[in-house]
Amino acid sequence: MGRKSRSKGKGGELELASELRRLFGVKARRGVQYCGGSNSPDVLSDFTDIHFEVKRVERLSLYAAMDQAIEDAGVDKVPVICHRANRQDWVVVVRLNDLLRLATAITSRQHND
Repeated sequence: MGRKSRSKGKGGELELASELRRLFGVKARRGVQYCGGSNSPDVLSDFTDIHFEVKRVERLSLYAAMDQAIEDAGVDKVPVICHRANRQDWVVVVRLNDLLRLATAITSRQHND
């Protein structure tokens, strides 16, 4: 991966962390700078039951990204892909079977505040 791609990826992780803080009022930060492991989430947040996989690319290979998120999330976390192309809004992709778990993770976190 080239420097430009790494820089864009890092920027996307920082941007998503900022959006999670803004939207949900949670603590969120870029994950790899603290954990460094290959399966560490791209963004760490107060949503401890969610594994965020950030993709800041023009063309997303959706199922490859989801496979990576599933593998990295393990069995305890909901794999979630957050994607944004240039000049586009962020979109979130989650498997339909995980939608209830995602909603529960978000609402239970908000009710604990």
